[in-house]
Amino acid sequence: MDTNTPDLALLFKQLGLESDQESIDNFLVTHSLADTVSLAEAPFWNSAQQAFIREAIAEDAQWSEVIDQLDTLLRRR
Repeated sequence: MDTNTPDLALLFKQLGLESDQESIDNFLVTHSLADTVSLAEAPFWNSAQQAFIREAIAEDAQWSEVIDQLDTLLRRR
């Protein structure tokens, strides 16, 4: 059983991305989402990342809150 509270670093690690703060900041600077695109449909995810995001949101999993946080951060432009 995973007892870690999900945060952005753990989410990035789960998605197979670099998870140090500099890498997260760089990702947020270089990626964004239009209001009409759902996070799971973003063109920068691979199919496994899209599936994880969709599943976590659909199941309202422990990741939902941090996924919502990422969604909000990607729309701040």
